Amino acid sequence: MDKSIRRFTLVFFILAFTATILGSFFKPAIGQLIENPLSLVNSEENGDHDTKDLLIPISVDLPELTEVPKLKGSVAKDAYEEHLHAAETNGVGIIESEEKLTDLIKSEKLVEISRGKGYSLEPLTHSHPFVTPHSKRILEEMGLMYEILAGEGNFFSISSATRTMNQQVNLKKRNRNATAGNSSHSFGVSFDISYIRFNGVKSWDQKAQRNLEKVLNHFQESGKIFVIKERKQSCYHVTVR
Repeated sequence: MDKSIRRFTLVFFILAFTATILGSFFKPAIGQLIENPLSLVNSEENGDHDTKDLLIPISVDLPELTEVPKLKGSVAKDAYEEHLHAAETNGVGIIESEEKLTDLIKSEKLVEISRGKGYSLEPLTHSHPFVTPHSKRILEEMGLMYEILAGEGNFFSISSATRTMNQQVNLKKRNRNATAGNSSHSFGVSFDISYIRFNGVKSWDQKAQRNLEKVLNHFQESGKIFVIKERKQSCYHVTVR
């Protein structure tokens, strides 16, 4: 027989013998590992390995995904008479003075608005940051829908809220566009949303304006609000129904 063939045969038998010996030695451990993968970890409790740092899976309650309905269309201009009728019907009655306003706040018929998801309040000079609880709920819904539509962290700005009759009279002296008679702002159910200020910055953001209009249109068609676009004041006058 050729020397190279004999050498190959010898090596083959040595390797086969070695494999047989190793297989018989490790077979119990391998079988145990297959049947119970954690057995080796448990068997080392008294050894040098510390198992207290092993990661243990935990269950986490994930928030439900919120879907925005398909929004389309532009905002229709509701007659101011509709705003005023809704204010007289659903508001807290006309707020003549600061004293009346204070009483309504103490009795929780008016609640404060400042900032929430999708909206923020600008510094107010001729109105107060209070509306009826129902009006605030609608505002919260509008803000949430706007943020979902525009992206997390985005918000629109409230430029005016509830005015007393005295404030309305003084505003009329400064602004000829202010309503001369009763204003829906004096019933606690109206607020103005700027369409040139988004995320705290004054700008003509066309995309942000479209998102705001989609939200307003949706709530308008749902019968929750009346809307008038006030071009000279660069805002949407909103009255909650």
